[in-house]
Amino acid sequence: MSFSGSVRLAVGTLTVWPTGPVDVNPAVARVAMAIAPLAVLPLAVVAAATAWASDRLGAPNLLTGLLAVAVLAGGTRALHLDGLADTADGLGSGWDRERALEVMRRGEIGPMGVVSVVLVLAIQAAAFGELASGALGAVQLAVLICCSRAALALVCLRGIPAARTGGLGAAVAGSVPRLVGGAVWVAVAAASIATSLLNGDSWVAGLVATLLAVASVAVLLRRCVARLGGVTGDVMGACIEVAGTALAVGSVLRWPEV
Repeated sequence: MSFSGSVRLAVGTLTVWPTGPVDVNPAVARVAMAIAPLAVLPLAVVAAATAWASDRLGAPNLLTGLLAVAVLAGGTRALHLDGLADTADGLGSGWDRERALEVMRRGEIGPMGVVSVVLVLAIQAAAFGELASGALGAVQLAVLICCSRAALALVCLRGIPAARTGGLGAAVAGSVPRLVGGAVWVAVAAASIATSLLNGDSWVAGLVATLLAVASVAVLLRRCVARLGGVTGDVMGACIEVAGTALAVGSVLRWPEV
């Protein structure tokens, strides 16, 4: 197994950074999907630093959040948002599996895709702007962005099939053992709780944010497997955006102490 190949696959899949071709095999895919949160750390730092600078300059929270979202979109070629749009159009098409997959493959955004992307960006911008007030809030935002990529450890769990025989989804589907996927999300919960406490919030906020993210991704995955027969690269992107949105919302809401 080539660990460098796994790193290049994760970075090349999740960011605009060029990494060159990678020989994808099950071992490389397994590690790449598990380390996805770490692969976006530099991008997360840039997005959080942008939000922190905007907040320090007195920009409104919404503008601060929009700038962070813009950095993420640029740093990922907006591929995750494209996946969200395509997945929403495919699931909402009302056609059979093959035609739904064809809708997703074409990449022409429809009304369901437009609404999904607009709503997700709006929610993320509002939540990111609220989180990024102060240096500690910026740290929490960076951690949240990284943690959202742990969605891939769920999408690629063993037992979840690929919807197509080709493409990124087929290359990585089913590559992550359930124990590894669980360990990734235990780490996400620990990081989320730690940064919530660091930012002066309740530990409950970090735990609830993690549970919301897992539940949201699980619901979307269940729907995709039932409707499409499995997962695709678009579904991977959609799950990342859904996880990031759920983590952000869970982090900014005020939860009672336990």
